Amino acid sequence: MSLDVAALTAYCLDKPGAWADNPWGHEHPVIKVGPGERGRIFAFLGDATVGIKAAATREEADEWLQRYPGDAVVMAYIGRSGWNTLSLGGAIPDDEILAAIDDSYETVVAKLPKRLRPS
Repeated sequence: MSLDVAALTAYCLDKPGAWADNPWGHEHPVIKVGPGERGRIFAFLGDATVGIKAAATREEADEWLQRYPGDAVVMAYIGRSGWNTLSLGGAIPDDEILAAIDDSYETVVAKLPKRLRPS
């Protein structure tokens, strides 16, 4: 599978409890997990990028920046909380991008109250 926004959308929506939202009217959706207004974003989709919760801390998330300079950058506005933007089709292998989405999903689900987590 060649990663593009359509492939990433399908991959993300295949996760339990995942759903697309477009709260800011951008061209591509964000993907959330959890019910309605309590849902939390685990992926910000772009034309050639995906924003993910890379780690619990900025220091841990910086490992992506060191491994893939230019293809992994601190995400605007929320980067201080461990979010990175990863470029598609560059130095980051597709399987690592998919694993990063998996990790982002797991991290966000773990922060949801237990009663709101998908089964």
